[in-house]
Amino acid sequence: MTRTHSPTMSVGRPRRLVGLALLIAALAMTLASVLIPGTARAAADCAPSATTACIQGIIKTSAGDPAAGVGLDLSGASADQQTKTDDTGRWSFSVDTGGDYTVTVDKATLPAGQFLKSADKREVSVELYNSASALFPLTDTESGAAAGGESTGGTETGATPGAETGGQQPAQTNQQATGGGEAATTSADGAGFSWPRFWQQFASGIRMGLLLSLAALGLSLVFGTTGLSNFAQGEMLSLGGIFAFAIMQLTHNIWLTGLAVVVIMAAVGWFQDAVLWKPLRKKRLSLMQMMIVSIGLSIALQNLIQFFVGAQVLRIDNSTPKTITILGVTLTVQSYVAMGIALLAVIGVGLALKYTRFGRATRAVSDNPALAEASGIDVDRVIRLVWTAGTALAGLSGVLLGLVLNGVAWNTGWSFLLLLFAAVVLGGIGTAFGAFIGAMIIGLIVEMANIWLPGDLKHAAALFILIIVLLVRPQGIFGRRERIG
Repeated sequence: MTRTHSPTMSVGRPRRLVGLALLIAALAMTLASVLIPGTARAAADCAPSATTACIQGIIKTSAGDPAAGVGLDLSGASADQQTKTDDTGRWSFSVDTGGDYTVTVDKATLPAGQFLKSADKREVSVELYNSASALFPLTDTESGAAAGGESTGGTETGATPGAETGGQQPAQTNQQATGGGEAATTSADGAGFSWPRFWQQFASGIRMGLLLSLAALGLSLVFGTTGLSNFAQGEMLSLGGIFAFAIMQLTHNIWLTGLAVVVIMAAVGWFQDAVLWKPLRKKRLSLMQMMIVSIGLSIALQNLIQFFVGAQVLRIDNSTPKTITILGVTLTVQSYVAMGIALLAVIGVGLALKYTRFGRATRAVSDNPALAEASGIDVDRVIRLVWTAGTALAGLSGVLLGLVLNGVAWNTGWSFLLLLFAAVVLGGIGTAFGAFIGAMIIGLIVEMANIWLPGDLKHAAALFILIIVLLVRPQGIFGRRERIG
């Protein structure tokens, strides 16, 4: 946090901050709705429901161009079906019976000079209200083509096709995946460097960093004003995604859903401080005791979420995401929109902290709560608004991560909690700008590590870099040295 030279500034009306936040959200949604009218859906579209399951995918040439007009046959638990890929290379089958199916590609319909790299048949298993993908990568060398036969290695139940890797890999619904599946599935062995892949992973790292920065900002603001390391911040992220799933079933509009989730999560943050944290502060509990309370709250919320939601992955948007390629980097439309919204939110928080009365009061409380209170600042009110804003940011992060990762689960927040703390500590504990930079660095390291390391080690690489930086600069990149004793 930047030290304020005017600690006597009183807390202004919170309505101004709320109005600024709503204005930023309205501008973001208006811009996105103009550029992208409605939720993006593929031409070959199938939406899973209680009575429907989807088997779908994308076929692209070895050069990455859509393979249009490729014929596919489906046989299995329900009536046989036939379809062809559309102009974007997408295909889908909608079935009303769960079970095992076989997807077969008609080799005669493949583009000239293209051959199947593996089998022309895929065995898939899918249940109602879920999706399964079948992979059919192509090659331009006949010697590299498969002789045929069947394979079961290219499917993944409950996921959409790997749109961001040219359709040759399934997207991950496991919350340890790094954004849409391109990293975790294409580089599980950590081998195969190429410049196109480097830039693809770099773009994915920027996306991951932006989405993590929202929750990291909330975590940093709470720590800066209260000194509390809130271990329940991850569950606020999970709740945001789960609320989005529930509200989406009612509104069927992702923009209204996102706005509603931010409002609901802001109310959750206000309620948290009013019912739990303020009474604990009044009882003068130590920071260690309050941290233990936050750990207990985190575990309790995890178990409650798992009890009511179960272990399944909840997909906020069931449509197959459309992709856009810019300068050789392919991401889904949802990813581009999520990155834009996250960037606008981060800029909005930065402007609010620097130029509003509430922001100056927040920085004063962060620097010296006793002096701020003596100067006429309502410290409890500032902390209350910080909890409100921090929880709303975590909820927004949960919505965007749920869209980009094709789903949210009961343990989504917990799986990202360590990365959030790493981002805050790396950037400098209690500094909002440091939390943003730390999140960007962590996001880049997590994604880029997949180029050289196995996917299971991507988080370890980020934490290793964190340790190295802290050995050299214990206060973090933007933190301030403090005298102890």
